[in-house]
Amino acid sequence: MTTSIDATAAGTWQLGDRTVNRMGFGAMRLAQRSDGTPSDRETAKKVLRRALELGVNHIDTAAFYFSATRAANELINSALAPYPDDLVITTKVGPGRDPAGDFLHVSTKKALRGQVEENIRQLGLDHLDVVNFRLGQSLDRGEGSLAEGFGALAELQQEGLIRHLGISNITADHLTEALDIAPVVCVQNQYGLSTRREDDALVELCAEHGIAFVPFFAIAGGTEQAAVSEVAKAHGVSEAQVRLAWTLHKGPNVLAIPGTGNPAHLEENIGAAGLRLSDDDLSRLNTIE
Repeated sequence: MTTSIDATAAGTWQLGDRTVNRMGFGAMRLAQRSDGTPSDRETAKKVLRRALELGVNHIDTAAFYFSATRAANELINSALAPYPDDLVITTKVGPGRDPAGDFLHVSTKKALRGQVEENIRQLGLDHLDVVNFRLGQSLDRGEGSLAEGFGALAELQQEGLIRHLGISNITADHLTEALDIAPVVCVQNQYGLSTRREDDALVELCAEHGIAFVPFFAIAGGTEQAAVSEVAKAHGVSEAQVRLAWTLHKGPNVLAIPGTGNPAHLEENIGAAGLRLSDDDLSRLNTIE
């Protein structure tokens, strides 16, 4: 099956007052290769420009996405500024890294303001479109209350530094807590066909509230699974495209943000926006646990 290589094929979602194509781009892989070495600068910039040519208008990034000599935010700025009016750049705060690359986590208003301003400086903006408050530094779901950190970001939103707020690495209880503080436009969690399926209910809860659910690491699958291989073969596409299409089929509020520093992989990922899975395909894929 030939799929349309255009992010618009997946449809759109209203992210606060901004309209975004549901197929977006994640910037985490821009700064370094899979083996940990710094990326090629011109190739990374080429990927970003090509993403916009292919209809991407939602980029997910963070100030702590950097390698020894590359930083995702700086690459975005140098490749894409001045930014198109329809481009929405989402970032995240809470986790951070010091200049040596060691991770840290902050939740006070002063520290979070510093992270917000760092993203603004690096991206060359006057304010940030969307900021996610991420709980914890690992993939383990954050524990305890998010009130201090999310409340601090809500105050920065009132000051005009942030347009919209999201939360990341959270549970349903965290979402309820956040909604009592300020509007939430997106939830960003690790989630995929064979990863964190306990969040199926959270996807539906977000939809009920008109909130975007933005899975990261959606292509990750661990071991090869026969159902994915069979569906991919039937459509003449890659297994990664099947996994991306499956997430998009979970609901109109689900936004994909696959990341890569490889131009060919970019086109393959965007091609998943046009892949339509049948009810039979979905039934076969949903047997995977």
